Amino acid sequence: MNLDTNSEIAALKRQSFTLLLALIVVSGTLTVYLYRQASITGKDIDAIRPQAEQLISAYNKNQTLMNNFIKELQDYARTHPDFRPMLARHGFAVQPTGAPAVAPKP
Repeated sequence: MNLDTNSEIAALKRQSFTLLLALIVVSGTLTVYLYRQASITGKDIDAIRPQAEQLISAYNKNQTLMNNFIKELQDYARTHPDFRPMLARHGFAVQPTGAPAVAPKP
């Protein structure tokens, strides 16, 4: 091997070491950033959890009221046939008397 080849190998070693060091720095920085974001997000979730639970509770309460209203509309349509097409247009089938009512799919 001549002097040129040895210097090229040494330059490649330095370059690979520099790239490895840069990779370690970048991955460490990314890790710290992602940990910080996860920590902040966890605190945000804990802060809004009570509000989310209230919204879920209100939704469940309203869902029950809406299902009851739909059932009353279907009961009304059983006795008033001219109202059935309106319910059918909106996806609420009227079951024959004695059959269980089926709630529409969201």
